[in-house]
Amino acid sequence: MRLIPSLLLLLSLTVLAGCEQKQSSVGDMKFSPVDSQFKNTDVTGLQYAKDFALTDHNGKPRTLADFKGKAVLIFFGYTQCPDVCPTTMAEMAAVMKELGPQADKVQVLFVTLDPERDTAELLSKYVPAFDPRFLGLYGDMAATAAVAKEFKIFYQKVDGKSAGSYTIDHTAGSYVFDPQGRVRLFVKHGQGAAPIAHDIKLLLDQS
Repeated sequence: MRLIPSLLLLLSLTVLAGCEQKQSSVGDMKFSPVDSQFKNTDVTGLQYAKDFALTDHNGKPRTLADFKGKAVLIFFGYTQCPDVCPTTMAEMAAVMKELGPQADKVQVLFVTLDPERDTAELLSKYVPAFDPRFLGLYGDMAATAAVAKEFKIFYQKVDGKSAGSYTIDHTAGSYVFDPQGRVRLFVKHGQGAAPIAHDIKLLLDQS
C-alpha cells in the first residue's frame, strides 16, 4: 500500500485501483459544519464541487440544476473498475432500498473518469443495472478533466500488463447535495448503507 499525505483540513479522500489503495492531495477544504447529527463528513459551505456540465447515458445534457428538489449523490469511477466502483454502486442501491418511498427524492449519479472506454451505450447498461433510477454521466477528455478539477477528484491511469490495458487510480468517496443544490456531505467508501441513508433522510427532512 502506498500512501501520499493529504492536504485536507479535516477530510481524507481514498483512491483505489485494483487492490492498491492510496490517499490523494486535493487542496484545502473550507466548510462550516452545521449539523452534528450527520454520520458522514459535513462539508456545508464547501467552496468547490459546485456544478458540472456533462451528458447522461440517454444523451441528455445535464447540470446539477436538473435535479433540484432531490438529494443528489455523485460518485466518480469507471465501468471496468474491479472493486471500489461496483461495491460503491451496490452500496448506493442498498441505500435506495433503505430509504423506501423517499428514494424517489434521491438521484444517484455515476460520472465516468474513463471516457475513452465508457461510451453512452456501455454506461446505459452498467449504471442502471444497480438501480434503474441511477444515471451515468460522461464528457470528452476535456470535460472530464474540468469536472474532476471542480470536484477535487484525483484520477490517474495505471498501465496494465498488456498493451493498451489500464486501470485508473481515483478518489473513492462521494459527494451529497441537498434538494436545494448545495453540497453538504462527503461520504467515505465502504461504510455500508445505513449511515448514508440516515444522512440523506436528514437532508430530505430539512428541506
